[in-house]
Amino acid sequence: MTSDLPDFSQGVAFVEGRYVPAREAKLSILDWGFTRSDVTYDVAHVRDGGFFRLDDHLDRFERSLAACRLSPPHDRGAIAGILDRCVGLSGLRDAYVAMVCTRGRPRVFGSRRPADCDNLFTAYAIPWIDVIPPDVQARGAHLYVASVPRVAPASIDPTVKNYHWGDLTRGLFEAHDAGADTAVLLDSEGFVTEGPGFNVFIVRNGEVLTPDRGALEGITRRSVLDLCALTGVPARIAPLRHEDLLQADEMFCTTTAGGVMPVARVDSHIMSNDAPGPVSLRLKQLYWQKHAEGWHRTEVNYAAAGTMPAV
Repeated sequence: MTSDLPDFSQGVAFVEGRYVPAREAKLSILDWGFTRSDVTYDVAHVRDGGFFRLDDHLDRFERSLAACRLSPPHDRGAIAGILDRCVGLSGLRDAYVAMVCTRGRPRVFGSRRPADCDNLFTAYAIPWIDVIPPDVQARGAHLYVASVPRVAPASIDPTVKNYHWGDLTRGLFEAHDAGADTAVLLDSEGFVTEGPGFNVFIVRNGEVLTPDRGALEGITRRSVLDLCALTGVPARIAPLRHEDLLQADEMFCTTTAGGVMPVARVDSHIMSNDAPGPVSLRLKQLYWQKHAEGWHRTEVNYAAAGTMPAV
């Protein structure tokens, strides 16, 4: 990285065609992404200098864009290049990398027509984030089943990443008030969905199970199912209810920002002697081992980023 570049060490953002320190990135208060949550996004991660399953994240982002009828001013190849350059300019070896498309501001002041907006693409790479802190993962997270139901899929499609977090935030308040680390939400019929930023799994009688509804089709979730298939661990997507959580031998959460994260308690149910269970730990270890082996890896081009101007 050349000496005349800004200080990108705490992250880089791409906004309106410019690369800036992430802390300086700004979005107009008139953008419908802010005023209406009219936005979709995706998040990939970089581990030890390489993206994990970048193509899968780009695939999901494209599906989300289509579902939201958003058209960013960059094609897939350009978006991949922007993400790579954000990481390269930052120099971060472990990073949380987001791609975001908002509806933008209406060209006609006061318009209520989405077609009158120019969609805006932004991206950023910041230092690694763990949705559940490492020390909590080590002792096993404590989850609380919130009373607030997950927003109905007929209203907000959970397979399209979005910022409609009102229900999830209410669930977090309940969990924290109860002394738990985070929450998991049920739908209006009592089926398990997901938590704030993560999918959930249980292990029962040696079988790994994850909810079949109301949840994002997570890339890490898919990776765990792949790892189970590779190692002969029975696993399936299935309907789960609150009582299934309370009868689980083990439980864990999965997310791009943290990987496989073991759970020790859900409500009053204590699992594996109040510690991460053996299947959870084995999958966690294998997930990071496969990273180290180059599974689904795309190298970050740090050298090219350091030789290019920032704006």
